[in-house]
Order: sequence, then C-alpha cells, then structure tokens
Amino acid sequence: MSSSGLALLCDWNGNILEILRDPLGLGAQIQLGMPFARLATHGSLGKALSFLAEIRAQGAAFDWEINLQVKDEIRTLHFSGGKSGEVLILAGAENGKFSLALYEEMMRISNEQTNALRTAYQETAHSDALYDEISRLNNELVDMQRELARQKAELERLNAEKNRYLGMAAHDLRNPLHAIMMSGEFLLDECPSGETREFIETIYETSQFMARLVDDLLNVAQIESGELNLDYAPVDLPALIRRNAAINHPLAARKGIELVYDIPEDLPRALLDAAKLEQVLNNLIGNAVKFSPPGGKVNIRLETQGEAFLLSVCDRGVGIPPERMKTLFQPFRRGETGTAGEKSTGLGLSIVKRIVEGHGGQIWVESQPGQGAAFYVQLPFRPPDPSTH
Repeated sequence: MSSSGLALLCDWNGNILEILRDPLGLGAQIQLGMPFARLATHGSLGKALSFLAEIRAQGAAFDWEINLQVKDEIRTLHFSGGKSGEVLILAGAENGKFSLALYEEMMRISNEQTNALRTAYQETAHSDALYDEISRLNNELVDMQRELARQKAELERLNAEKNRYLGMAAHDLRNPLHAIMMSGEFLLDECPSGETREFIETIYETSQFMARLVDDLLNVAQIESGELNLDYAPVDLPALIRRNAAINHPLAARKGIELVYDIPEDLPRALLDAAKLEQVLNNLIGNAVKFSPPGGKVNIRLETQGEAFLLSVCDRGVGIPPERMKTLFQPFRRGETGTAGEKSTGLGLSIVKRIVEGHGGQIWVESQPGQGAAFYVQLPFRPPDPSTH
C-alpha cells in the first residue's frame, strides 16, 4: 500500500472524529470535529462535498480525485469511502486505483465493514474504463461549477456598477427636468389658448413623464443595491388609501371613471412605511385608471384575512395578455400605453413588488384579456421583524 495513504473516521455530516492513518503528517492541520471538506483546496471543495454526499446516498464511493493542501504544497489523492452504521470511513491514496488493502489495514474497522466495502467495490468496479469516465465527467462538472460561480460573481459586479451609474445619471437629470416643468407650468398660466399653448402643453406633459421616469430609475437603482430603507410607523390604512385615491381622482374624472370604495373604517392600524406604501397605491390605482376605458369603474377594496390586510384594485379595462403575465413585475420591460394615450415607464410594478415584499407581503394579479385586471396586495399587520429593515 502507498505510504501516502490517509484514513479518517467521520460522523454522518463529514466531521472528523478520529485520524486512523496519517502518513502525510496532516495531524497538525486537523482538529477533531472539523469538516473533512476543509482539508481540500478551494478548487476541490465542491468535489469533497459531493464525495461525502455520494457515500451517504449510495453507501460507498470510489476513486474521487481530491486535492489537499498539505503544508505548503498541494497533494492529489484518490479517495474512497463507505458508511458503517452512523459513521463514515474515508481513505485516500496517491495510487489511482482503489486498493481494498487500505480498508483492511485501517485501525478500528470491523470485519463486517470491510466485507461491506469489498462487496460494494465489486458491484461498482465493473472496469477501470468506467471509473476513468466517471472521474473525467466529475472533473468536468467541477470545472463547470467553478466557471458558473466566476460568471455569477462577475454579473453581480456588473449589476452593481449598472445600478451605481443609473442612480448617478438619474440624479443629475432630476433638477433640469424639474426646472423645465416649472417653466412650462409658468408659461401655461401666462399663455392664452392657441397653437403656442399647445406646444407648451406638450413640453410640460413630456417633462412630467420624464420626471416620473427619472424618479422610477432612482427607485430601481436604490432597491436593487439593497437600499430599501423602510421607516415603520403606525398608519391609518383606510385613510391612506382614500387620500391616494383622491390624488388620482382628477385623472379619473377627465376620463369619466368612477372610483368605487369598499373600505371599512374599524380596521387595526398598520405598521408600515406610509411614504413607500403611497408609491404602491399611486401605481396600482393610477394604472387602473390609465387602462380603464372612459366611463368605466375602478373598485378599491380593503379587508382583513387572519393577521394581514388584503387590498385589491380592480379595473374593467383591456386586461393583460397571458404572455405578459410572467414578466409583469420585472423591471425594464416595455411600458404599455393607456386607453387615452397615457405613457408608462415600465418600471412601476417592479418597484411596487419590491416595496410590498420588503414589508413581508405579497402581490399578485388575476386577469383575462378583455375582462380587466385585479391586483391583490397582502400585507401583515406587523412586518416579521421591523428592526431588520
């Protein structure tokens, strides 16, 4: 048997209970109770964990090539192992072919365990070619996992950079846009009706849309960077909903749309961020008005279910096509145009979803083409742990 043979006794989770054989001199690196996988190099960590998983699932595993960090050098050993009752026995040698003698010479191994390992080996070891192919495929899998991890880290870095530049650009655009809006509003107050006023109205309405888009971009950049800071306080939710509906009333009145309320007054106070929830309400009620036909109705209902509020906003508009349902709450999707030509940034619902989930709630939609859409928001009376937000 190779003088480099290593034998370990581990618990069911792979934590080292005893060093049975240690010609490599790993004793100084091993603390009883430490995970076996910690002996592996960073690149072989996944293989070490998979090796243990196969033993637990199959009863034995053979010829797993794992790199170990031995002092200042890396040593490659071929590991085999099996389970004996509630413990695992692991053995590694520099020889690529599994040697039963290594198991038979291990201290404290019962004849029953040795026979079980011999039987498992005989059943599994059909040919050297099979083991070589399994080893090759396993190495390819580990390489793919390593590459996926690298690409994931790179994508996360690029996404963080995107959010940073997005936030900077949106912030720099906000002040000039608000200046254009204020100037347009002033000119509208001073300008009589006519062709010139129509041009000014176009400038004003376009600058309003751009300002909303910039605000949405800032919100998305902050939320995706993990900066959804919620300022919790007791809130009269029925009053908050009525106040927000009143803000959307002028738009509804211009289209002859009736806002119908079903909101009881004797509800418990909610613990939430009122400003953030107003964003949710403004988006849902505004969208319902935007996509409703002239002369239609929008129903706003609030009730309780167990220890949670359930808000629903239902319109009788064109509905949502099935192909859009899957991406409805994703950011940077093409915004739809309202029934009166109202523009949409395509970001609002993604922001709404993040805010609702930040409160520990859920949001979903039910819709059929031509039959309108119903958005539901469920919010707990109290978030799971306000101190963590």
